[in-house]
This record gives sequence, structure tokens and C-alpha cells, in this order.
Amino acid sequence: MKEAINPKMVQIEENFRQVCVKIKKKGRTILNEFEITPPQFAALLELIEHGDMTIGELSARMYLACSTVTDLLDRMERNLLVVRTKDEKDRRIVRIQVLEKGHNLIEEVLYVRCKYIEEVLSEMNPESIDEIERCFTYLNRHMTI
Repeated sequence: MKEAINPKMVQIEENFRQVCVKIKKKGRTILNEFEITPPQFAALLELIEHGDMTIGELSARMYLACSTVTDLLDRMERNLLVVRTKDEKDRRIVRIQVLEKGHNLIEEVLYVRCKYIEEVLSEMNPESIDEIERCFTYLNRHMTI
């Protein structure tokens, strides 16, 4: 028999789920303004946040097949967002590096996304916004996948 779930936890889970869906939809709308696909955005974020990677490493981080990531990188390379380079220590290894255009694009997209969040929270008092930031920082540190 399953243990009863606190109704407040049910409500929190539902609100998180709905907020995630809304952020995802708004994020896709924003990306349309920049002519970048959600997978390209995700790949650029992974590369910027975690540094140069091999296709295998990026595939694992994105939970995608290597062939899918290879196709994705082909398009990104044609758009001058990334470049493949040989590893300095082992020339058999190819690493993906984000080019200046890729960095600039992510910076612009994140700026628009942050402005959206700022607009949504504009009627809240600063203390409530600080509490949201503290709560999400806590969740981000303690939730694992």
C-alpha cells in the first residue's frame, strides 16, 4: 500500500509541472525570434556551461543518440555557432567549441528570457522575489536526475 501524499506536495508538483510547461512554450517562442532550434539552444548551453566536449559527451548530457547530435552539430557549424577541433593531447579526439556567434546568441536569448521572468514577477515585492530565488536555488542544489 502506498503512503499517503501530503496534499500540499501534490499542489506544489502540479504548479511546478505547469510552470515548466509554460516556460518551455515561452522559451520556444523566444527562440523563434533568433532562428535557433530548442536542441541547438540546449547544446550551446551545455557547451558553454560545461566547456568543450566530444560528440559522445554532449550526446550523453543531452540524452540523444550520437548520430542525432552529429546532425545537430553539422547545422550549427554551418551557422558558425560551433567548430569541431582536434584535441591538443590526443589528435584522434574531436572536441566541439562554441564560437563567438554562439556565445553572443545565447547571451541575447538569455537576456530576453530573463526580461520575460522580470515582467512576470514585476508586481511582486523584492522580498518575495528574493524568497523565490532562495527556494529555486535550494531546489536546484538538492534535486538530482
